[in-house]
Amino acid sequence: STTTTTTREHSHISTVPSTKCRPRPTATMSGLWARYNSMLDAQPLLTKALTSMTGFSLGDILAQCFIEEGDKGYDPMRTFRMGSFGFLLHGTTGHYFYGFLDSKLPGTAPMTVASKVAIDQTIWNPIFGCMFFGYLNLMEGKSLDDYTTKIKTDLKTAVMGSWAVWVPAHTINFAFVPPAQRLLYINTIQIGYNVFLSFLGNKSVEEEPKKEL
Repeated sequence: STTTTTTREHSHISTVPSTKCRPRPTATMSGLWARYNSMLDAQPLLTKALTSMTGFSLGDILAQCFIEEGDKGYDPMRTFRMGSFGFLLHGTTGHYFYGFLDSKLPGTAPMTVASKVAIDQTIWNPIFGCMFFGYLNLMEGKSLDDYTTKIKTDLKTAVMGSWAVWVPAHTINFAFVPPAQRLLYINTIQIGYNVFLSFLGNKSVEEEPKKEL
């Protein structure tokens, strides 16, 4: 009968999976991006701190699980130290430093971009290195002598090693990236760079032999 046929057609239609309810990947990504930007507008400092925490945590996880050799096993406290540094220091100081730099050197003219890169790499980079090693030293309960030895041993390597990555990266950053997204851009690259930084920050330092008088 007509009623039975109609019922079967409705039954058949209801069993066909609807594609309208499935979220599209592009729509999901654009939604996340819009939400991130709204968080930046509402709470820029907290959002940047959380972004840095994510970048430093992922960098350390990659370093421990895929880069470093040995049988030490995964150390979650080390990841916590790196992530907390990102949250407490990297994200917050980066927010104020790059905000200050953009306010004093606005625009994207070649000389402006070159000046920003030079200031970042010759002034901010060593300060950042001292903060990084100092924070890890404090969190690990080490002494001031340990910190001094670490600075003498590894700060130069960290600063010069960063030039190969951050000089071209910051040239793009200051020329093309909107100021509000600077730390997101930096942390995207920082995930890879943090593999190197995490290894260097957690590398044990051999004490120099004392000179005999």
